[in-house]
Amino acid sequence: MPRNLDLTSLRSFVAVADKGGVTRAAGALNLTQSAVSMQLKRLEEALDVSLLDRSGRGVSLTSSGEQLLSYARRMLAINDEAVDRLTAHDYGGEIMLGVPHDIVYPHVPEILRRFNAAFPRVRVNLVSSYSRHLLDQFGQGKFALILTTERGHGEGAEVLSEKPLTWIGARGGSCWRQRPLRFGSGRQCMFRAAGIRAMERCAISWEMAVESESDRTIEATVRADLAVSVMLEGTEPPFLERIEHNGGLPDLPSYSINLYVSELARGRAEDALVDLVRQAYRSDGFVTSSQRPSLSTSAA
Repeated sequence: MPRNLDLTSLRSFVAVADKGGVTRAAGALNLTQSAVSMQLKRLEEALDVSLLDRSGRGVSLTSSGEQLLSYARRMLAINDEAVDRLTAHDYGGEIMLGVPHDIVYPHVPEILRRFNAAFPRVRVNLVSSYSRHLLDQFGQGKFALILTTERGHGEGAEVLSEKPLTWIGARGGSCWRQRPLRFGSGRQCMFRAAGIRAMERCAISWEMAVESESDRTIEATVRADLAVSVMLEGTEPPFLERIEHNGGLPDLPSYSINLYVSELARGRAEDALVDLVRQAYRSDGFVTSSQRPSLSTSAA
């Protein structure tokens, strides 16, 4: 007859391994030390192995304990996922999420899809704007969490990724070779100043080819090979390309993708949304050009 492992005991075992001792684990689990010790004893008896080495001053895992830890984490993760999925209907309300235009795709749609599957009664109100505006409104308490594109990061930010800016032009275009260099950018774009400073630092004559609040207007101008722009590396759309200038254009700085979470956003649904954002923007495939639908130079 198959034997079943007790999930409560496994949770105590993982807590002891993570916290480095029974006392800290008991505090994290809101249990007494004796309760945690009893659960560990039951687990060892069920498996007929020693999981903890208690010979030293601290507590360390035995080889059997190390093997079990990996299984225990997976079992608890599946358990928690199942519970979340089947009980999420108990949660309702609205979460305000702010994201700059240029990093909405490709991750945010998938984040929203997965979150809705887990919390169907929680509405995520997505606001896409400039990083400056999002930071101002976040400071006023209007968002549960926001993403920003910034040089460095502000107080309380969690850096998810860092990407260099790159020069973007039409596929096979030659506009970047002309002088004065024709430049296109949104009026409030944080990247705009970086591009201008880079050109002036290298004494490149330039002129503003298009100045608009509309991403589509800038996109059309660049696509027509009438201007160049700057974007985070890897976020260019398939019909535009990074300019291989071989030193003909100046180097550009890097920007961070930052996450800000309000101190008030500490519910179960909010935590789940934060975890999904972290997973998406820390993934290796941050953004691919084949997934990116449009140029958004006004994103920052």
